[in-house]
Amino acid sequence: MKFQPDRSNAQTISGYGPGWIGIDADKITHSVIIGSGGLRQPWPCARFEDLTPEHFAQLAGLETELVIFGSGLRNRFPPPAWLAPMIARRLGLETMDTQAACRTYNILASEGRNVVAALILEV
Repeated sequence: MKFQPDRSNAQTISGYGPGWIGIDADKITHSVIIGSGGLRQPWPCARFEDLTPEHFAQLAGLETELVIFGSGLRNRFPPPAWLAPMIARRLGLETMDTQAACRTYNILASEGRNVVAALILEV
């Protein structure tokens, strides 16, 4: 039996710390949306308190099966009413602190899942 390391074609999170994450070879210092299919775009919210219903409507428009929401330094949940566009599309959302979201995204992306991570990067 031959063993080979798992390889993924998805972009991966290579590291993280307060106020930054590494995506492949790039260091990102602002909140960001990334996807296993190559999506990478700024997400205009520096803190959890900056979030609005429009942020989740934006996520509902993405072609994905699951959104991992990294809520910052600690786990916080958006108001349920803000998730209505996602629920209408039957789009899954998992909420956790940003570091846990980074790890979870990497696992799901490496499995070939169509996953998006919306990550708040707080200092």
